[in-house]
Amino acid sequence: MQEKLEFLIALATEKHFGRAAQVCGVSQPNLSAAIKQLESTLGVPLVDRGARFIGFTAEGERVLDWARRIVGDYKAMRADVETMKQGLTGTLRLVVVPTALPVVQRLTATVWSMHPGIKITIASHSSTEILSRLENLEAEAGITYLDNEPLGNVDEVPLYHERYHLITAADGPLGVRDSVTWEEAATLPLCLLNTTMQNRRIIDRAFAEAGVHAEPMLESNSIVVLTNHLRTGMWSTIMPRIMADSLLLPPTIRAIPIVAPELSTLIGLVVARRDPQPPLTAALIADARRLAPELATAA
Repeated sequence: MQEKLEFLIALATEKHFGRAAQVCGVSQPNLSAAIKQLESTLGVPLVDRGARFIGFTAEGERVLDWARRIVGDYKAMRADVETMKQGLTGTLRLVVVPTALPVVQRLTATVWSMHPGIKITIASHSSTEILSRLENLEAEAGITYLDNEPLGNVDEVPLYHERYHLITAADGPLGVRDSVTWEEAATLPLCLLNTTMQNRRIIDRAFAEAGVHAEPMLESNSIVVLTNHLRTGMWSTIMPRIMADSLLLPPTIRAIPIVAPELSTLIGLVVARRDPQPPLTAALIADARRLAPELATAA
């Protein structure tokens, strides 16, 4: 039964029978047959099928919720037993919004120094993708925004507030200012993260609140791309101060606080709600709580 539930979760993630089968290491006919057996056992259709995967039925969505809980609890039980046998081990998969990447090493360094038997992987994703990966058991934890868009069934550990600055050439039109308004920032040639990123949606809302519309001249989902364009002195951007400080930009580039409105957003650790938490996740939560006061001061 557990294997069939894992097939269902993989199908929800991949939205394609062939890719789900590949992820699960089985043939597509075997995966399809297993899901049909699950439908037969439960006596309801779970998947809308045509020539390709269409989606889940209402019953399928409900079963999918149970599948995530059951498989998640089973994996947590296995991890708990392994910890009893040989201490805290395993792989901690973290998914992080791009603007929090400069901070994540403080958390991973704390975790690894206290639990050197574990491995850590880090991937950068949008806030929406982070919640999806937690839901589909593809990650143990995420670092994302806590106070802007619905998070769903997760536990949260607040870490710090992002405070937004204009990053611009020191010899540019606003480069000598001690602060600038959102309205003034909108007049510059901007390079910004694209609209799939919650950071960009926050910035767009701030411009709207200031009564202006900013049309960036360059968009990307990569902080590296934005940074390289900043170094030319031709473009400006808006990003949290904690990120700007980490980029080691040349002295020809300045970070200037943006006011009217002065904006901050809460960043924190999120994990799928489970009681008890798997040992590795529980250790991460405890370490994040210890680190939070230091991060809040640094930001």
